[in-house]
Amino acid sequence: MSLSDLAPRALRAGLLGLGLAGMLLASGCQVRPLYADGATGVPGTALAAIAIEPPKDRVTQVVRNRLIFLTSGGAGQPANPAYHLALTVKSNTEGVLYDQRSSRDTNSDMATAGRVTIIVDYNLTRISDGKTVASGHRTAVALVDFSVQEFAKLRAIRDGEDRAGKEVAEVIRADLAAGLAREPAPAVAPTKG
Repeated sequence: MSLSDLAPRALRAGLLGLGLAGMLLASGCQVRPLYADGATGVPGTALAAIAIEPPKDRVTQVVRNRLIFLTSGGAGQPANPAYHLALTVKSNTEGVLYDQRSSRDTNSDMATAGRVTIIVDYNLTRISDGKTVASGHRTAVALVDFSVQEFAKLRAIRDGEDRAGKEVAEVIRADLAAGLAREPAPAVAPTKG
C-alpha cells in the first residue's frame, strides 16, 4: 500500500470521527423554548408576573412601557406580582461627525450626526423572599442626524432615545426570560367560575 492510498482513508476516518464527536456533543444539549417556564412549559406565565417600578423620567418610561408590553403581551401590570423589576436608565447624546461651518462671529465645528446611548441597569427580585433572580447592565445605541434647525435636532434626539429604549427593552426581556427559566413556576390563583 502506498502513501497516496493511505491519505484518503485517513481523511475519511478523521471526518467520520469528527462527525461522531459532533453528534455526541449535540446529544448532550437540551432544546426548549427560551420563553417557556421550566416546569409547565406554558410561555409567559413567569414573565407576566413581573411588576416594574414607576419611571422617573421620559426615557425610563419608554423602556418601562416596552418591557410591560413584552412581558405581559399588552395586558399591563399584574395584580398580584411574584417579581419586582428595578430599572436605572441613563441617556447620553453626543456628536460623532463634525462639519466646519462659519457663522457670522466665529468659525465653529457643528455636529451633523450623533449617537444616542441608553444604558440600563436592572435587578429582578422575587417578592416572596427578596432574592435576586436576574440582574445586569445593558446598552443600546441609536444613530441620529442633526439638523441645523434646533427643533428638528431635539426631535431627532428624542426619536433616537425611543429607538434605543425599545431595543434595550427587547434585550432585557430575553435576559429576564433566561433568568426566570431557572425559577419554579409562580403559583397561579384559581379563578372563580
